[in-house]
Amino acid sequence: MKNLKIKDILKVTKGELIVGNEEYECIDYSKDTRTIKKDDCYIGIKGEKFDGNLFGEKALENGASTVIVENVDFSKENLTKWENKNIIKVENSLDALYQIASLKRDLNKIPVVAITGSVGKTSTKDIIANVVSKKYKTLKTIGNNNNNIGMPLTILRLKDEEVMVLEMGMNHFNEIHLLSKIAKPNICVITNIGTSHIGNLGSRENILKAKLEILDGAENPIVVINNDDDLLHKWYEENKEKYNIITYGINNKSTYNAKDLILKEEESKFNCNIDGKTINFNVPVGGEHFILNSLSAIAVAKALEIEDEKIANGIEDFKLTKNRMDITELESGIKIINGAYNASFEAVQATLKNLGSFKENRKIAVLGDMYELGDFSKELHEKVGIEAYNDKIDILICSGKFSKYIIEGAKSKGFNENNLYFLENKEDILTLLNKIAKKGDVILFKASNLTKFYEIAEKAKEELK
Repeated sequence: MKNLKIKDILKVTKGELIVGNEEYECIDYSKDTRTIKKDDCYIGIKGEKFDGNLFGEKALENGASTVIVENVDFSKENLTKWENKNIIKVENSLDALYQIASLKRDLNKIPVVAITGSVGKTSTKDIIANVVSKKYKTLKTIGNNNNNIGMPLTILRLKDEEVMVLEMGMNHFNEIHLLSKIAKPNICVITNIGTSHIGNLGSRENILKAKLEILDGAENPIVVINNDDDLLHKWYEENKEKYNIITYGINNKSTYNAKDLILKEEESKFNCNIDGKTINFNVPVGGEHFILNSLSAIAVAKALEIEDEKIANGIEDFKLTKNRMDITELESGIKIINGAYNASFEAVQATLKNLGSFKENRKIAVLGDMYELGDFSKELHEKVGIEAYNDKIDILICSGKFSKYIIEGAKSKGFNENNLYFLENKEDILTLLNKIAKKGDVILFKASNLTKFYEIAEKAKEELK
């Protein structure tokens, strides 16, 4: 593994060394003075609410060896004070972050697996990384640090890992383009094309175009796609001669197909033909969508020449990032499913379907708003209500500006109105649950992150225990 020296950073950023040693080697990087460690390289990032460039001296005081900042003038007194440190002045510190991460990726010629899609990026990243780690030391995106700051910083965490598994998110065009140009992936995974951010992009077709930017920084990549997704299937048929595409699916004939599915509340089983052999797989999370995630991991693993037994083990013992369908069984006999980190129509659809698989339990769905849907907000919230009816949810509790349309959609199908609750104040959710919840209930919390329904889910664990 190759680290960057100050002189490398100066060259790629066209920065000015105010004070320091060009031969000094930078190993760890940080943008937060509160968590910075001794000898870290601090990169000042200007955000919406504060300017990290103004905290360069604070970073040095907290132990940083190096600071990279823009538009900051250091006095002669300060330069004398920090003469044993490295201070680099650049034109734009955010661009410097991109340039440094791109250089580190270039210097370390290891496989990079990039993952994007409308739904399931983080859980797909988790399962792929767990499978890959059975053979190779693996660096992966932590949580959902998948944006223009989180992903470059992930690359800069590289030490002696042999494979990087990077998640790429976006809200608008050109965002994944930037990430791909930095990461230069060898394997590109696209999980699906849904309705997340459709309010920004206008159509699923435009969302497909934005997701396909993952290919922009790749040279002769292996492209892994969910062949059951209608738009990805169409793209595959139109581009299978142009790219090296590996497909996976349950319904459409693919390179890797799941067969003989056994779907349970908290786990699933399937088999898949790999190189002429039928291999059995156990998935430790319920829901058909996690079988699709597992298939994507199989496709990536075979591209990286990982043995079948290791693939099966990696799928069987992977763990989800927190708040992605966390299931907690309380002493009271009530189960809480906290899926409230984020929500799109497809994500809510999948979780409601999984909730419906709890056949022996009363099923309660606590749903909030889905964001960034623009003109599609009313329609897609209504469709959620219809899904709740179709999946035989027993009680539906909603709160939020658009969630009233979930209630309307459920009513339109004949959902029992005595079991429909719309609450103006989300804080009343716990009061209601304390009245109606009983032993054996399964309660799902699902909403977009900004609604903070995950906090209500955590409080419910305490109050209903």
